[in-house]
Amino acid sequence: MIYKNISLKAFTALLAGSLCLTACDNGFEEMNTNPNAYTEPVIGSLFSNSIIKTAGDGDNNTLYANDKLSGCFVQYFASLNAWQWTGDKYLYKQDYNKGLFETAYSSELKETAQIISLLKDQPDKSNMYHIARIWRVFILHRVTDMYGDIPYEQAGLGYIESVYKPGYDTQDQIYAAMLADLESSAQALDASKASFGGSDFLYGGAPAQWKKFAYSLMLRLGMRLTKVDVAMAETWAKKAIAGGVMQSNADIAKLNHTGGSANNWNVNSYLLQGGEGVPPSAQGKGYSKLNKTFIDYLKTTKDPRLPFYSTLWQGNADAAKLPQTSAPDVQKGLPGGYDYTTIKDLIPNWTDNMQAEYSEININTIAALAAPTIFQSYSEVSLLLAEAALRKWTSGDVKTYYDNAVKASMESQTLYPGNVTVTPAQIQAYLTANPYTATTFEAGMKQIHTQFWASQFMNNIEVYANWRRTGFPELTPTNYAGNETGGTIPRRLRYPESEASLNREAYSAAVSKQGPDLFTTRIWWDK
Repeated sequence: MIYKNISLKAFTALLAGSLCLTACDNGFEEMNTNPNAYTEPVIGSLFSNSIIKTAGDGDNNTLYANDKLSGCFVQYFASLNAWQWTGDKYLYKQDYNKGLFETAYSSELKETAQIISLLKDQPDKSNMYHIARIWRVFILHRVTDMYGDIPYEQAGLGYIESVYKPGYDTQDQIYAAMLADLESSAQALDASKASFGGSDFLYGGAPAQWKKFAYSLMLRLGMRLTKVDVAMAETWAKKAIAGGVMQSNADIAKLNHTGGSANNWNVNSYLLQGGEGVPPSAQGKGYSKLNKTFIDYLKTTKDPRLPFYSTLWQGNADAAKLPQTSAPDVQKGLPGGYDYTTIKDLIPNWTDNMQAEYSEININTIAALAAPTIFQSYSEVSLLLAEAALRKWTSGDVKTYYDNAVKASMESQTLYPGNVTVTPAQIQAYLTANPYTATTFEAGMKQIHTQFWASQFMNNIEVYANWRRTGFPELTPTNYAGNETGGTIPRRLRYPESEASLNREAYSAAVSKQGPDLFTTRIWWDK
């Protein structure tokens, strides 16, 4: 298993939660008939556990869905490996495809569903109830955005009401329900009542912060609808803005981690081969490199985030070399859509040793063991506000929101290890060289959402969703032999194969409504 380490405090809560989950499973009937048997610390541990699992305690909801698929679809990553980084070539691999879906329903929702069931009739614990409902929306919005129609109303009820074959809701129903859930829970949060306290690793149980997160998530989901129901999108975007979204980097929804172990996806051979004990013949030949599309854009715009994102393998193997190996002029992205043989069609003199010349993600900074998991950033919110202003849904100035987003993204590097910072002078130089200058709606969308792509790196599931909605950045698909899409970028993931056998009736109904269970079938908001 591959996971990010958590703090000692988080580990203690996780251990307590794990013990609780065993007890809960063994005495499930008693849990449903006597909810008062569970104390607040246990409820807190359940919530801590859900946060950690959602951030990613294994390949399924981190490396697979976020990076090997979404990150490749939007051309952050490229690989010559055709059997692991399959998203680069639009190939199907069951484990990668099913990971997010199965992890959400079998793991992430379990604790949240228990909390909601236990606390729904306890007014004095209403904050914990509503925070859990907000978190449930966060978990499930990623699943519906990746697959389309999914179980929503009956999600997680296997643990509470023995609903083991949940029905699928259509995505229009899901979005209406998620937005309504966010609204009612945000409005119900009460600073005078108890909350999760230290068991809440995002905000320490602060209702005011959860309210901002709920409205910021509402803004994300509301803007998602611009392609399919612009009136609904406008309604919910305006509600979110009026409710109060994030105002600074202090409001970022994130889970902090600690370093100290090599048992983490970003230091294994998928990304890096090099360092002590590795033979020279393998050094620099990690399976994942950064994509030429991404690196070229950052170099062209002289983006000061480039050293934070990227290095050559020697800098990953020896951080003392980072000043040289992260220098912008030596970065080189790997062209996407090739394998160890076909790359020679593009580069006739190619040898495997040349892999070491190509950039890879910087494991000392954005991919460090102690790098935080960002669920939603203030930078993202500012870019969505820029779009809302462009659409005349708010009186704010588009350029001001755009500039705020760039500044917030660059300043957020201080939240990560590595001491790589962007100075105010560098930020201003970037904005001077790359000012917001759009004079038409289309040009504004292009500039805002290309910046979204440049600034939200490693929140790849969200960037992939935003690309499908807006069409920006403009990406040229690859056409690897045998791909699943006919040479177009996938529009969704396929349902797990287990759904077709174990939940056949619901699965068949969903496919009948949504369309064939293929990478190329567009989900409701992507029509």
